[in-house]
Amino acid sequence: MLVTLEGIDGTGKSTLLDALREKLADLDPVFTREPGATWVGEAVRRAVAEQLDPVTEATLFVADHAAHLATVVRPALTNKKLVISDRYSDSRFAYQSVTLEGTIPDPEGWLRAMHNGWSIVPDKTFLLAIPVDDSLARLEGKTGREHFERREILEKVQDRYLAFARAEPGRFVVVDALLEKEEIAGFVADAIRLTLRSSRSRRRP
Repeated sequence: MLVTLEGIDGTGKSTLLDALREKLADLDPVFTREPGATWVGEAVRRAVAEQLDPVTEATLFVADHAAHLATVVRPALTNKKLVISDRYSDSRFAYQSVTLEGTIPDPEGWLRAMHNGWSIVPDKTFLLAIPVDDSLARLEGKTGREHFERREILEKVQDRYLAFARAEPGRFVVVDALLEKEEIAGFVADAIRLTLRSSRSRRRP
């Protein structure tokens, strides 16, 4: 089963991932992230840091996703492992569709078309939602902030995420990122266990 954690910067995804390592340790999940799980992620981070043109940046993100699937996600799913990823393809559809505005027509459609036929849709996606003002407050003082972490971008990205959740209510679970960290972690961990049990029961003859 593939579970993904999504949300704009400052929502606490990394903190949640660390908490899930402890709460779900008995399930022995594979924890991973995009970008960064493969060497291609280094190229992505360099492209972001150097603020290369948005098409180069977007296609590098897609290449990282392909390498991530080939080397981490598919092998783990083949071995019947639970996979939990900090960011996945929805991050691309939300963020890069904003940064590509004005560069190519229908950027989200273009990005989704590049994923058709080979990517894997998550079984469950937890979307951490937060007012942009609170996101920016949490990012205050962060060193090496990325060009994505600006109000005008984060507002558009969050709107896209919420539109995705409305379009796929069976996959997305929207979580209030202003709740206490322990409450969020407990809720998500319980929901993952419930989804995993349901998935296993459907596979039984």
